[in-house]
Amino acid sequence: MSELIAVAAIRGAHKILKQAQEKLKAAIEAKGPHAAVEFPNTGYYIPVAYSLLGVPVQRLTDFEPVLDECRRLLPAVAGKPSLDHALDAGMAALLAEEIIEACKYLIGPNPAGGLWLGAADDVKLRERGLEFVDGSVSGFAAVIGAAPDAESAAQIARKLQEKNLFVFMCGHSRGISFAGQLAESGVQTGWETRLVPFGKDISAAAYALGFAARVALSFGGVQAGDAGRMLYYVRMHMPAFVMALGGIDDEKAATAAGALKFGFTVVADTDVQEIRPASADSYEQIIANVPQDKIVDRCIEARGIKIKVTEIPIPVPYSPAFEGERVRRENMQVEFGSARADGFELVVMKESADEVEDARVEVIGPELGDLDKGGTNAFAIIAEIYGRKMQKDFEPVLERQIHRFLNEAQGVFHVGQRDIVWLRISEEAFNAGFRLAHLGTLLHAKFHDEYGAILDKVQVKIYTEADKVAELLAEARAAYRERDRRLADMTDESVDTFYSCTLCQSFAPTHVCIITPERPGLCGAYNWLDGRAAYEITPSGPNQPVEKGKPIDERLGQWEGVNRVVYEKSGKAVERLSAYSMIVDPMTSCGCFECISATLPATNGIMTVDRDYTEMTPCGMKFSTLAGSVGGGNVTPGFIGHSKLYIGSRKFISAEGGLARLTWMPRHLKEELKEMINARASEMGLGRNFTGKIADETIAQTEEEVVAFAQRVKHPALAMEPMF
Repeated sequence: MSELIAVAAIRGAHKILKQAQEKLKAAIEAKGPHAAVEFPNTGYYIPVAYSLLGVPVQRLTDFEPVLDECRRLLPAVAGKPSLDHALDAGMAALLAEEIIEACKYLIGPNPAGGLWLGAADDVKLRERGLEFVDGSVSGFAAVIGAAPDAESAAQIARKLQEKNLFVFMCGHSRGISFAGQLAESGVQTGWETRLVPFGKDISAAAYALGFAARVALSFGGVQAGDAGRMLYYVRMHMPAFVMALGGIDDEKAATAAGALKFGFTVVADTDVQEIRPASADSYEQIIANVPQDKIVDRCIEARGIKIKVTEIPIPVPYSPAFEGERVRRENMQVEFGSARADGFELVVMKESADEVEDARVEVIGPELGDLDKGGTNAFAIIAEIYGRKMQKDFEPVLERQIHRFLNEAQGVFHVGQRDIVWLRISEEAFNAGFRLAHLGTLLHAKFHDEYGAILDKVQVKIYTEADKVAELLAEARAAYRERDRRLADMTDESVDTFYSCTLCQSFAPTHVCIITPERPGLCGAYNWLDGRAAYEITPSGPNQPVEKGKPIDERLGQWEGVNRVVYEKSGKAVERLSAYSMIVDPMTSCGCFECISATLPATNGIMTVDRDYTEMTPCGMKFSTLAGSVGGGNVTPGFIGHSKLYIGSRKFISAEGGLARLTWMPRHLKEELKEMINARASEMGLGRNFTGKIADETIAQTEEEVVAFAQRVKHPALAMEPMF
């Protein structure tokens, strides 16, 4: 290793530690030594310190052992430092940077404001967890500094998005930040576009490293304080690199050394001292003098990131990174559907191969160039599919993918499904040559790419004549009703086979999801038909058929075949699973659940909270804290992770009495599911306005207040048998 870069890293770490000590001193003087300190809405305290040292920092005085560790790690500036010395200095720098950023939340300047987002909360961590699990995110790039100009920054950002990478931004060069350059170029930033600006100071790099550490804690089963396992997990499961733009000063060198310790490769566009990899599989390297037009590819190559990019012949970039992009009215060329015009999407299975001409795309009605700019129009997409292994039950599975497929084209904004759709095409995409026919082109390509195992031919018809759309809409709605009837008639008793899902085992090795007709996957993304379709598509994939076998206890939902599969697929860590109980052998959770249900003993019932609710719940824990306890493949009696739709299922904790136990949930969730809950409650004889008996945060914030409300409304849970 070059001594020059090592000396710079050590020198920079000393500077950062001094800043941290001064910032902490100022915070103590302003707020007192016992002032509470936290990154907002996380159950992982100050995450780098918590993951590496096992120190749960809750008050300013708790930073003292962290500072002690920084001092222990820091070598002297004098002498001939080795790579290990520089890496230790880098770890000290990251720990010190967390202190600086945490103190900012107390005494300012507030890290979150304007362009900058500050620390990621656990809601964002878990929202994005599934993307890392299912491979739609290839890894992440930590961009520090700034490009030579705004145009170059925009080009780099677009290329990173196209490679399915999260981009975390911090630091600046010459007072100019990469995120600021993107804003200047009109590039949207934020979690939705995967271009995440943490902060302008280099100390905000601690947020990126903290995000990686929390993934290890949340999804990887890593225990706080197990530094070796945490670093190994990040290195193996979260491939990442630092893109250093505009030069590396001492503080950036120290931060880069800390990133190297995490297994990040550092690639710079300027002339800095390089570090060559120690072995072919080593990522501890610094690469210098990479030209702007080659830096993204060089970063990916050096870090060994595997990218899957489907080449689709359309005139705009295509990547999952564009799924969160919005097209505002002032930037749109034209829109379709919404509340102002008819719009629908339908996938239709054809019985004969002769009925489908593969790759045929028809636009029936005006094309984009023939429509008034800024206008709203009727719209329909009908994808006609033939496949020897295609089944009618697969139609809605494929149809639900239209939303994702269209949104991944830059400049295309899509919301909804079935007959509630809203589509916008941006002026920029139109000027680049994008037309409605390209929607059919990309649907054809993506259906073949992801569902080629069950389909052989795809043709797409796009309608824009209002009268014809209205005529076809009636036929589409009849098809939707028939599907709903077919799905509604399915019960757990009507099938002999369930489906497993082990998609999340790379993050939660002992978690096995069992999907039944009446219990969707806890992430909300998979139902029983989806599991069956996924198995047909990829027989060796994470969704496998599970023969129920001989019943052990049908009230709890235990079968010999299910238990055998759970035991085998959990690595013999979980022996039994009760599909219908949250008390006896409940299902494990990975961390991607939409909701968590927890017992409220004083009410003789339960509360349910979703990940969008960030406040304290009546059980005394926020969602983030609950998730940390329930996730990671744990069996946690009294707590379960589940999907939103499961709440309306006939099998929702039916072993404990089901929906009648629900005493509290957030108001927005109650309103969202009101119709479904009341319909199920009415079937159970609980009345037609059962949601009126469920408390929310506007009624009760503590368990005692929930009890008082339940007594006033005569909630049925109070009169039921004890749950335990």
